[in-house]
Amino acid sequence: MMQRRFLLTVLVLFHVCVEAQINELANGQTFDGIITEEKAGFIFQKTAQFPNNIELAMAIIFDGKPVFYGVKRENDTLKTTVNHRKVFEVGSITKVFTATLLAGLVLEGRISLNEDIAPYLNFELKGNPEITFEQLANHTSGLYRLPSNMELFTNPQNPYKAYDDEKLEEYLTEKLKLAPENEKRYNYSNLGAGLLGFVLSKIEGLGYHQMLKERIFSKYQMARSTIDNKEVENILVKGRDDKGKEVSNWDFDVFAGAGAILSSAEDLSKFAMAQFDEGNEELGLTRKSTFSISDGQAIGLGWHITKTESRNEWVWHNGGTGGYRSCMVVDIGKKNAVVILSNVSAFHQNSNKIDELCFGLIELLK
Repeated sequence: MMQRRFLLTVLVLFHVCVEAQINELANGQTFDGIITEEKAGFIFQKTAQFPNNIELAMAIIFDGKPVFYGVKRENDTLKTTVNHRKVFEVGSITKVFTATLLAGLVLEGRISLNEDIAPYLNFELKGNPEITFEQLANHTSGLYRLPSNMELFTNPQNPYKAYDDEKLEEYLTEKLKLAPENEKRYNYSNLGAGLLGFVLSKIEGLGYHQMLKERIFSKYQMARSTIDNKEVENILVKGRDDKGKEVSNWDFDVFAGAGAILSSAEDLSKFAMAQFDEGNEELGLTRKSTFSISDGQAIGLGWHITKTESRNEWVWHNGGTGGYRSCMVVDIGKKNAVVILSNVSAFHQNSNKIDELCFGLIELLK
């Protein structure tokens, strides 16, 4: 009887504690009614298993208007925090930006989507396969996820740092291997996205970072976006491993186009809202379906496309690095979007909760 009474007491105390944290997340923080108690409870549910020192920066856009909401776990308690201008690694969301650079050059008539990349390289690909710009942007080139000469375990804390132009050329000229029936398959490839960024830089005659600054960051007033973590040290949220301990940032060399961007929830909200501009041909081109992955799932240029049960379309991408996990979902028809940046490690066993939270929140925006 004593043991049962003890368990009941613990359960009651736990319920009170959870209820208090949910109330704290929602209390006085209605944000024009967008962050309701229901949404605050959902946020708590999806983040309850993360370690201390984890924080999430969220931009929630409803009917074209953004609000920002931040939470941080300290002393096993989730609290609200103001962090929409703090910077996180966004990981593979970078691929959407690389595809946007591609769309810009296509609309300028500099290249075409179905054009072979070979003439823009100063070396020949092994076996002389035809790989188009579109195939690199929609993961149908047949390139594997990573090149075989990338030694991930040499520096697992910063795995992309040492992979440079020389190693990429070595792989493409001597070791290149494509998946079978590449023209019919979707095969998600960091190598393909990195190669796309590399080739676009060659065409433009500018470094990848400079292209981003001139063509995207300045256009959409994304002042806190960069690929150089040293530029944002004073506003950078430190990445955490799966135990919540601080880890080093990832540095990208030739693979920058696959995952190098650091940004804030505020900056990404500007990019998300720009998607609502029907007159923006460049962004519209990136969202146009180019390949059907499965029923209800397709891919444009960079963006993945999901058809919802209500026949609406969401474009989305997520990302993950050693110290961060991110997700971005945009509903063009309803002018809704959710951006979540976090310092939850992609290697945390529950890091997929960030995606679940992002998709769950946009579903709640009705």
